[in-house]
Amino acid sequence: MGLDIYAGTLTRYYSHNWKTVVQQWAEENGYAFNRITPDGETADNEEEMSPAEIQAAVENWRDQILSAISQPGQPPYAPWLEDNEKPYYTDKPDWDAFGAMLLVAACHTYDEPVPPTVEKDWNFGEHPLVARLGSDEERVWSLLRGATWWLPLPDSFLFQAPLPTDDQAMIATLGGLRKELEKLNQLAWQADEDTILDWADTEGYPADGTVGPDGQYSKADIPEHTQYDTQSLAKFAFSMFWRAMRFAEEQQVPILLDY
Repeated sequence: MGLDIYAGTLTRYYSHNWKTVVQQWAEENGYAFNRITPDGETADNEEEMSPAEIQAAVENWRDQILSAISQPGQPPYAPWLEDNEKPYYTDKPDWDAFGAMLLVAACHTYDEPVPPTVEKDWNFGEHPLVARLGSDEERVWSLLRGATWWLPLPDSFLFQAPLPTDDQAMIATLGGLRKELEKLNQLAWQADEDTILDWADTEGYPADGTVGPDGQYSKADIPEHTQYDTQSLAKFAFSMFWRAMRFAEEQQVPILLDY
């Protein structure tokens, strides 16, 4: 089960009016692609609502959430615009890189050396430093507290609430995510924005194999990678989160993790 990051309207997301980078690649190269949900069903088999019905439901959810989290004595948060047309951003950090980013954050927070490599398919949540930062009451990072949604709000806070699908989730804010990403960059790299934006293209996973002209996936002559460079994976994921954050700020749309 891979991990994609999506920044865009919830209407587009729930209308399936967006394509992951893998779907885009498959279409460009003439391959069929079906998304599989965690329960093993293809995503296209879900009961369909019209985009207008989805937008109405999402707007109702949005307004209820904003009302519930508004501060007493303060004007309510302005609702972001929902429609099925606004552009979206997506990319695929996958779990290993996401975990590497959290590990780098935890190591620098506690002045511990960053391990040079991480294992493929490692369980980053069980790493002692990641677990420590995830439960540190003095340092609350939404990225380490299980947040999967970030709403386009300037204030920083974290709360649990039902999603439009009634699933419970940890929800945070764009303002809080920006502060966390700026903090991580300050701790680990002190990179300028152009460098950060480049990392999604220059860092990341080594190629596990190649796709031949016949569409067959081949690992011939390429050893199986069982370990990855921690810093490279962390920068790769960080760049995607930074790109998503900047896009969401410009478009005033939520960010969410899709898996």
